[in-house]
Amino acid sequence: MIVKRLHPGQDLKGSLLQLRDSEGLRSGVVLSMVGSLDGAVLRMADGNKKAIKGPLEIVSATGTIAVNGVHLHLAVADSQGTVTGGHLLGGCPVHTTAEICIACLDMVFKRVYDSATGYRELEIFPL
Repeated sequence: MIVKRLHPGQDLKGSLLQLRDSEGLRSGVVLSMVGSLDGAVLRMADGNKKAIKGPLEIVSATGTIAVNGVHLHLAVADSQGTVTGGHLLGGCPVHTTAEICIACLDMVFKRVYDSATGYRELEIFPL
């Protein structure tokens, strides 16, 4: 298990990628994430990007970390408690903290282009 605290100003997605590389992580599952963001950029289900102004509370996060990508869905709440969720993109700076717990698995996750979906999808390989 990897447990990490991110600090103010760190980009959430970029930090997950750096953590993967520094830890030599080949496959990970985000078990828990709490904290706050100055703002968020999410891809919606229709493929459009949405920028949300902060401060925002991270109320839910789930996803996988592969050797060549991160696929994370994030839900954030604004100061009124309105929740917006979507696919995490870069441009989500930490406001005060982000506490992350990642399970490490004995396999290799790779993101491979799938012509049927138009996205890089998860493929699972033995070590």
